[in-house]
Amino acid sequence: MPKRPQDATPAPVPRQSDTPGAPLPDEVTPLLGNRTPRQFMRRYWQKKPLLIRQAVPGISAPLARDELFELADLDDVESRLITHFRNTWNLEHGPFAPDELPAVKKREWTLLVQGANLHDDRAHALMNRFRFIPDARLDDLMISYATDGGGVGPHFDSYDVFLLQIHGKRRWRIGVQRDLSLKPGLPLKVLQHFEPEEEWVLEPGDMLYLPPHIAHDGIAEGECMTASIGFRAPSAHELTAQFLYHLAERADEHAEGARANTRYRDPTQEPVGNPGALPALLVERVGAILANVNWNEKDVAGFLGTYLSEPKSNVVFDSPERALNEQKFAERAKKTGIRLDRKTNLLYDARSYFVNGEAAMLSSKLKKWLPELADTRRLEAKRFVTLTDESSMTALLHEWYRAGWIQMGAMA
Repeated sequence: MPKRPQDATPAPVPRQSDTPGAPLPDEVTPLLGNRTPRQFMRRYWQKKPLLIRQAVPGISAPLARDELFELADLDDVESRLITHFRNTWNLEHGPFAPDELPAVKKREWTLLVQGANLHDDRAHALMNRFRFIPDARLDDLMISYATDGGGVGPHFDSYDVFLLQIHGKRRWRIGVQRDLSLKPGLPLKVLQHFEPEEEWVLEPGDMLYLPPHIAHDGIAEGECMTASIGFRAPSAHELTAQFLYHLAERADEHAEGARANTRYRDPTQEPVGNPGALPALLVERVGAILANVNWNEKDVAGFLGTYLSEPKSNVVFDSPERALNEQKFAERAKKTGIRLDRKTNLLYDARSYFVNGEAAMLSSKLKKWLPELADTRRLEAKRFVTLTDESSMTALLHEWYRAGWIQMGAMA
């Protein structure tokens, strides 16, 4: 990528973030090429690609090759095997036993393991570096393992992505495409006429940011591993459908007396000679009923909180084998602190909090600690001690602990 001029604004003084690994909005960080998150978001986010050399200096893969293969063998892990043997693309879905994967010396195959951050603390910590972007938009960390020549073909994504090289080398070619047609008859979405505009070889610690719809093609040069930090970008169709379903589920909350439960009536309907035809009166009256459906900002926020905090269908929480009772839980937390489980999604706004797809009111007592827990994903032991006079906190956290949503210990 062409060199860009240095930022003209003075660099803010770096300071320690409250969230482990995540830079503060005005904190200069190597992760973004010695820019602040604010500078990056204003100049690059969803606007143009950015190559960052040594975004994470001295990085090592969060999972070794054999550990990644073991992860791909689990039932609750989404994994895919992509091969390009004899110039033919093939796609298989996991889980994969170790002996079901090709030999590591065989060229041109790729293993994709989705949501590695949900199953490994090291991968989770790496993804946490990107929490300068709201959790509601942050999706997961996928690890791609590839042998020499391996890749998934030239393609484009509908969401933002950071491509962080964590082992070996990968050659990336990118470009804006006029022709987005795909090769027919393939199990993958491979562009038919890919025209690259820029090209680089990324080594461990290097990172490439791509906004949506920038076509890219990554080819492994020798054995390599790449971490892809992806983001949620639901379509308008998906949001509309899910929001209407959300409203329908909560229809009783918006009911206005008996009118909401009144059944359809048509006392003025005339007899018909064409019974198969849809009655105009029916269309008119149902249209009037639907026109009375309304919502406000609170409804939208409630929908987004529950929808975006809902774990993926393959996520399973592990309850403690021998759960502590509430008193012993509180005693342990005073010594060790607590942390959110890797799989737990906790969001909040001014009125409510949303945890793993469930919503509840954010009371004045909860406001003393719950936003802190959501932002930092932990409560240190000393902090827990200062809050123990809030019995509602202990009871709620104990409930989450029994469900496997939080773990003992402020740090993994």
